[in-house]
Amino acid sequence: MSPLMRTGVVLFAIGMVAVVAVFVMFAAGLQDLPVWLSAAAGVITPLGLALGLIALVREGRRPGSGSPAAKA
Repeated sequence: MSPLMRTGVVLFAIGMVAVVAVFVMFAAGLQDLPVWLSAAAGVITPLGLALGLIALVREGRRPGSGSPAAKA
């Protein structure tokens, strides 16, 4: 796994924790949720997803990285 992919996975996981925290806090009846938590849920999650997708595309385009079936 490339460093870019690891970074994307970590950011996505942190963002998902923030999303779950926002949902739990809202379900508990809290009205004034922290702005930083909502921002983390809305920005970090898609950022991590984008980095992971970029890493996948870069690894897929690397020479010699095709599947064994494609090489046959």
